[in-house]
Amino acid sequence: MSGLTIENISMRFDLPNGGSVQALKDVTLELKPGELMSVLGPSGCGKTTLLNIVAGFLAPTEGRIAMNGHTVQGPDAERGMVFQQGALFEWMNVRENVAFGPRMKGEREAQYGANVDHLLDVVGLGDFKDKAIYELSGGMQQRVALARCLANDPDVILMDEPLGALDALTREKMQSLVLKLWKETGKTIILITHSVEEALLLGERLLVMAPRPGRIHKEYRLPFADLGVDQDLREVKKHPDYNKTREEILAMIWDMEEEIMGRTEESA
Repeated sequence: MSGLTIENISMRFDLPNGGSVQALKDVTLELKPGELMSVLGPSGCGKTTLLNIVAGFLAPTEGRIAMNGHTVQGPDAERGMVFQQGALFEWMNVRENVAFGPRMKGEREAQYGANVDHLLDVVGLGDFKDKAIYELSGGMQQRVALARCLANDPDVILMDEPLGALDALTREKMQSLVLKLWKETGKTIILITHSVEEALLLGERLLVMAPRPGRIHKEYRLPFADLGVDQDLREVKKHPDYNKTREEILAMIWDMEEEIMGRTEESA
């Protein structure tokens, strides 16, 4: 079976004092190849924990992650990760960073060189391939991180707040780039974000998660990502359903935050 399957995932972290934190409880969903899903929710709802389990960085307490029919046992090139900070190698130039994965797999320059150059052109960095990482802006560094992930040709791209540290204008440009890469490459993408607006624009599927324990609260299927491939994102935001859905989700998350604050005050 192709695609990504998340089966009854639960995650409990045991504390030194003998207590425990139930980060996730019975999370189940399936992603078909090529789907774009954003994940949203208040702090502490387990978004990043779930992403790290899918990546293979964490082993769940219960449940199973399956990728193309086999159980995920740890990190693998079939699942690529883009972090909030680019996690780039400062001692390598832009092109060397993008080529790192293929080189580690034993490929020769003749095998990966043309693809690396193509990816740099796709993310708009063809003229910066020889630049040092410290010479790039934050947005440009995230473009390098995207190209490096794509160079490994993963089936699934996992993105943990990849645009959170960028200024508003750069963030909007990067959102458009993510949509362009999604449509052109056909990759499955899971994107974690704290921004309701970003979740709406970058999720044909949008999951709202609830905390304590982390679980799927509601799922939306939305038209905005497809619209954003060919339209200016500011025009997409004028869609009659955009603000309605935005306000519905904001109210949902606000109610969750209020409930969390109420529990905190009761336990104080």
